[in-house]
Amino acid sequence: MPEATPDVATVKSAERTVRILEALASSSEKLTVSELQERLGYPRSSLHALVRTLRELKWVEADDSGSAFGVGPHALLSGTAYLDRDPALPYAHAVMEDLREETGYTVHFARRDDAYVLYLASREARDNVRAISRVGRRLPAHLTALGQALLADLTTEEVDSVLPAHLEAFTPNTVTDRTELYAELARVRDRGWALEREQGTAGVACLSAPVHYRIPASDAISCSMPVAAATELETARVARAVVAHATALANTLRRHGIR
Repeated sequence: MPEATPDVATVKSAERTVRILEALASSSEKLTVSELQERLGYPRSSLHALVRTLRELKWVEADDSGSAFGVGPHALLSGTAYLDRDPALPYAHAVMEDLREETGYTVHFARRDDAYVLYLASREARDNVRAISRVGRRLPAHLTALGQALLADLTTEEVDSVLPAHLEAFTPNTVTDRTELYAELARVRDRGWALEREQGTAGVACLSAPVHYRIPASDAISCSMPVAAATELETARVARAVVAHATALANTLRRHGIR
């Protein structure tokens, strides 16, 4: 039994290393060791040693004072490699260009990551003067149209097992009541697309449809628009376009044997 101790310690260190990187990546500001300890609960001595190693390997970088840390350039290399090797993305890029051209709105392509959606590609509306790419960002699935489109491809029991006990609110419009969310997911299943208004971002509405080349769907495509533009007539127009392009993308991916 004592011989297994080093392996257990190694596994624990590996898990802590990943959790540190995830905490730094999810923070909009650099974090001190004390803040990391508050978020993760790890001993300060362990955090100091792991952060120091990550900094030496350039997975973590410090601010000018050397006391606060964020992800470093080598973290970008890993993320870029994931995108470069995804066989679905080249086909998604082509469809996104066509969808943006047809609707005039910002288009996103994302993949569900448990209770979150991970943004893999974006095409900003051409008249968007404040283009901020969401590529690499991870947002709670329950408050995004992309996430709702993908959660609707699961059973209610599966959704319940995926989502956390507490549903985080980003805006006053975020649905945090499970019963209300499940009712909305039922509507998404019936019509084949999801629509959220200012649940994730004030002033923005988003419409999304799943890309059914996997079962259940892992990916979805969406259009984001000013909430004032999301009239009943405009929503119907964009929904037809998003569903048509999501279906075309799924057919293309299946035809090329991508699963």
